[in-house]
Amino acid sequence: MNLHEYQAKQLFSHYHLPILKGVMINSVEQAVLAVSSLNTPSWVVKAQVHAGGRGKAGGVKVVSNKQELTDVAERLLHSRLVTNQTGKQGLPIHELLLEETCDIERELYLSLLVDRTSKKIVFIASEEGGVDIEKVAHEFPYKILKQTVDPFLGVLPYQCRELALKLHFNAVQTKQLISVMENLYKMFVECDLSLIEINPLVITKLGDIVCLDAKINVDDNALYRQNALKELRDTSQEDEKELHASEWELNYISLDGDIGCMVNGAGLAMATLDIIKLAGGHPANFLDVGGGTTEERVKEAFKIILSDAKVKVVLVNILGGIVRCDLIAAGIIHAVSEVGIGVPIVVRLEGNRAEDGIQLLNQSGFNIITANGLQEAAEIAVKKAQGDI
Repeated sequence: MNLHEYQAKQLFSHYHLPILKGVMINSVEQAVLAVSSLNTPSWVVKAQVHAGGRGKAGGVKVVSNKQELTDVAERLLHSRLVTNQTGKQGLPIHELLLEETCDIERELYLSLLVDRTSKKIVFIASEEGGVDIEKVAHEFPYKILKQTVDPFLGVLPYQCRELALKLHFNAVQTKQLISVMENLYKMFVECDLSLIEINPLVITKLGDIVCLDAKINVDDNALYRQNALKELRDTSQEDEKELHASEWELNYISLDGDIGCMVNGAGLAMATLDIIKLAGGHPANFLDVGGGTTEERVKEAFKIILSDAKVKVVLVNILGGIVRCDLIAAGIIHAVSEVGIGVPIVVRLEGNRAEDGIQLLNQSGFNIITANGLQEAAEIAVKKAQGDI
């Protein structure tokens, strides 16, 4: 689950991290009133959406008077911001963060995330802040600095000093960085976070460290014990189909193709996407119904897949282990009869009671094609999508 920047900075403030004074606003009137509480001659207006690249897309603007503020607020509020991370549809802007400005001497990068390889939390830092860190990592990998934290000891002062030395901090800034890293780590653990990113972390011309931006991802699996954070969820920033899928415990991600996919198991789903691409097709989604799926979940999965108007054919790939293939087949038949599916369905069943499932599908009387193996299923689906058969 993602937080908006203003929500992340509220959490930063709670953990005594240095941020600029700011106010969340959701109307032009609020914006004009809010500037009286800010102490700089100019202000930054930031669109609050769950996506990076806001500045390049016109979602971050510096204004120096109330008329400029009014114009920017009117343009951004209740519009949609399209960035390189949102796709063509963009994301709705319901709130703005109005923030003080500061004089910047240096821009750096600092983040905290879970390293799946070492199974530990790691700090990542770089002197190349304020730009796409992925580009820096690709072109200048030696500029990416890391400190891995021992889960039993937590972040230690010497690790902070090592980063500070490599970032060319003076003694005062080093002391500040130690406090920042210790508080970030405490917040990361206590709040069950999966990512904290500060880009940029700046050194002001007065020599102080300030968290100029804030991005936080919360571990969805821990939301049951993070009720306060769970209340901050903004579902308007999420794909409607993905949101619907999560309510049925389905793992769904929209893609740009025209072959809808329903698979049980994340690894099998990835393999299915790969083989569709190898056959010359384009998947419309990633959808994992899980190992213990039911008829009802199969039906909901079909509804979600078919809510995408681009889908020309549905490929079902089920490996029966825990789940019985005949139950999946029954769920497919019920879904077709209830939802009224108007596109071809290609099904590959393998494993537990697969023969019984195939027999049910072949006798259903619906436009369901059973395939002998994943390769054959993918080739049929691609030809159907392309209108070749």
